[in-house]
Amino acid sequence: MNHKAQFIKSTVQKNQYPDTHLPGIAFSGRSNVGKSSLINCLIGQNKLARISSTPGRTQLINFFLIDDSWMFIDLPGYGYARVPKNIRAKWGPMIEELLAECSFLEMTVVLVDARHEATTLDKLMVDWLRQYEITFTVVATKIDKVSRSKRAKFIRDLQRDLSVSRIIPFSSVTGEGKKELWEEISKYQ
Repeated sequence: MNHKAQFIKSTVQKNQYPDTHLPGIAFSGRSNVGKSSLINCLIGQNKLARISSTPGRTQLINFFLIDDSWMFIDLPGYGYARVPKNIRAKWGPMIEELLAECSFLEMTVVLVDARHEATTLDKLMVDWLRQYEITFTVVATKIDKVSRSKRAKFIRDLQRDLSVSRIIPFSSVTGEGKKELWEEISKYQ
């Protein structure tokens, strides 16, 4: 199913956020984890969120109106070294301001790569969301690249490392996990 979606704006600070009453769903994760691909897969469009083979391309906070029901918020990826230091230095405060002060933020989707252990930055993000009592869901992207025989172990390891009881396995290629993630997002309508 394709969803009605449109890019609204890119911002760097709170006074630039869209004026909306719609629930905001933020997408967070390290660079190259597949945030843009996941957003495009969720809404059934290939080119709404810009995809690049170069990690670190999302350098602003991007807002997308989805089905006149939600505001999807694509955050810059964390942890990529090839982005200039002065830009990377601004990401932390910019993301923290959005997560802590965005009046319409309802949930953050934390993306981790199913093929790798949770990074220190992934753990810090989850701990930070807990500290500020921000609702979040963890999604393990690129699950199609993990053999079926190893998936359960990889997911269990991620659950342990992030101290969460549930992780949604997701593939932007096959659509696995799409229904489950929409069920989580639909709680905020």
